[in-house]
Amino acid sequence: MARESWITGATLFTQDAGRRVLRANLRIVDGTIAAITRSKPSRLSPGVKTIDASGLVLLPGFVQAHIHLCQTLFRNQADDLELLDWLSKRIWVMEAAHTPDTLRASALLGIHELLSSGTTCILDMGTVRHTEAILEAVRDSGIRASVGKCLMDHPQTTPEYLREPTDEALREAEALFRGWNGRENDRIRVSYAPRFVISCTERLLTEVARIAREQGALIHTHASENRKEIELVKELVGAENIEYLHRIGMTSPRLVLAHCIWLNETEKRILRDSGTHAVHCPSSNMKLASGFSPVTELRAQGVNVALGADGAPCNNNLNAFQEMRLAALIHKPTHGPRSMRAQEVLDMATLAGAKALGWSDRIGSIEVGKRADLVALDLNQPSNTLPAWGPLDPELIASSVVYSCQPADVRYTWVDGRIVYRGGKVLTIPREKLMSQVRSAQLKIAKKVKIGRL
Repeated sequence: MARESWITGATLFTQDAGRRVLRANLRIVDGTIAAITRSKPSRLSPGVKTIDASGLVLLPGFVQAHIHLCQTLFRNQADDLELLDWLSKRIWVMEAAHTPDTLRASALLGIHELLSSGTTCILDMGTVRHTEAILEAVRDSGIRASVGKCLMDHPQTTPEYLREPTDEALREAEALFRGWNGRENDRIRVSYAPRFVISCTERLLTEVARIAREQGALIHTHASENRKEIELVKELVGAENIEYLHRIGMTSPRLVLAHCIWLNETEKRILRDSGTHAVHCPSSNMKLASGFSPVTELRAQGVNVALGADGAPCNNNLNAFQEMRLAALIHKPTHGPRSMRAQEVLDMATLAGAKALGWSDRIGSIEVGKRADLVALDLNQPSNTLPAWGPLDPELIASSVVYSCQPADVRYTWVDGRIVYRGGKVLTIPREKLMSQVRSAQLKIAKKVKIGRL
């Protein structure tokens, strides 16, 4: 029997090709948007649920194309460091201490924040071990996600406690793809996640490129985030990051590169010509003192640029509103006030993210035939009020969302037509139980790594 529901009375910011704004009602059947109508249903079958969204603005859920759920447990414990010290002195040590239980708690903690602030889909890079714990958290919480096991095999540049033999790492990554990709009606996908060039042998990277090409899978990695990283890459492989990835056959529309800050002109052309996606992570890039990605230039050249919060220890939030606001603001002093318009940034948080993850046919806009991944916002707040004369003006709504919105303005979040957040509660993750698990997990990790003495 079909599962049917309605959302009535909302202002729909569709994010379709015309960026239309409509006062309309949505009919959802088995998680898919079946109809967008001006008139409310006059008669409903028994069991059909209706949400009255009068006074709310309905948008496609936000897509974050670079997240580390495995690190959420380490929030506020790795501050005021640059990237390579941040990794070697804090993050790698704590990641290595994870058990399946602590990793599940970390993933659920991150997902709780994401769903409550309107993010419905993520591209996640796990840690080296226990990736199934993240996938189970994704399954149980209801978020849409592509998850990859982190791959680290380089014998000279990775710590022994977080390094795996190449063949063993690849076997596990392929097994995860076979076992999890496409599950939950394609709400869960599996990607391949070599951490970055520094941590991976060329054999591992070329094998990942081959396997992903054969399977049609995403590859998710970091590139050109930090100047010291780039210097080390040059020492190791004799080339810039993206030039090297292109040389070994990895660049393609299936490659998603986080950060892309320090790029030469050849690398920018490679991104454009290969269809490789870049992910802008403004909070993380500033907090780690990494720099500013040339987002305006990349977008002008036709590169698809999505948004991501990165991990909680280098942000320290997973809040899409914060990333949108910063992405809009930080480029204006250099490139002018209209260099990153609110609508362009909202596109990055929805359509561009869906494109990067290969989910454009299913999410990113509110259209008949797409999945009902949605967020309902109350834009009639003392801190964020739409002008009374223009409630259907797309430019005004985009400005409200990008420049003024906070997670407190979220009233509902849906994934696959299922309400996962309502009235201040994530319905799939009981808060009290979660926080008890989080405290226990943090103490277990602190006991292992002796936080404070690193």
